[in-house]
Amino acid sequence: MAVAATSALQGHVLVLNRYYAAIRVVSVRRALSMLYRRMAEVVHVEDNTFEGFDFESWRELSAYRARYQRTGHEWIRCVRFELAVPHVIRLLLYERLPRQVVKLNRRNIYARDHSRCQYCGRKFPTSELSLDHVIPRVQGGTTSWENVVCCCVKCNVRKGGRSPEQAHMKLIAAPVKPKRPPAITLRLTPDRYASWRQFLNEAYWSVEFKD
Repeated sequence: MAVAATSALQGHVLVLNRYYAAIRVVSVRRALSMLYRRMAEVVHVEDNTFEGFDFESWRELSAYRARYQRTGHEWIRCVRFELAVPHVIRLLLYERLPRQVVKLNRRNIYARDHSRCQYCGRKFPTSELSLDHVIPRVQGGTTSWENVVCCCVKCNVRKGGRSPEQAHMKLIAAPVKPKRPPAITLRLTPDRYASWRQFLNEAYWSVEFKD
């Protein structure tokens, strides 16, 4: 399948298991591969109803949209046809819900804290942020959700190897472990992903980004 719309292929598609429970997010390229290999179907959401499409039927619907409803869709240009980029696909065989794990990493901590220094309260670009152990490791502090916060370089230098009390500094919010991956929440803001939200409730939130 030859394509030219590289940027569209790098977008994200929500993956559901056969019971319509969200399990992960993959690239458009990966989603189209699963669709073409009949591992998945496109789930089209309209007026709170779901309709499934295999590759050929999605291709036919795309041809109709390309002619009459072209605006409001992203497109993948193939050699002989165009495909509308799907937003949600459903695996036809996969049933298991993976164990939800919110990874403790720099991206998720920055996302949890909204790229805001937890001492001075100011927002910074990620290049100007660091991570701080609230209770320093030299004092027995652990590397955990409850002890690591987003911190600007200036505040990190000021605090040094001391506790906030020792440095006469105060946290703007107590750090906690998120119940769901905070980076996902940030990615759900574009309107084109509005169709994801009804699948991403508290019961089934277990989405992990994978290419």
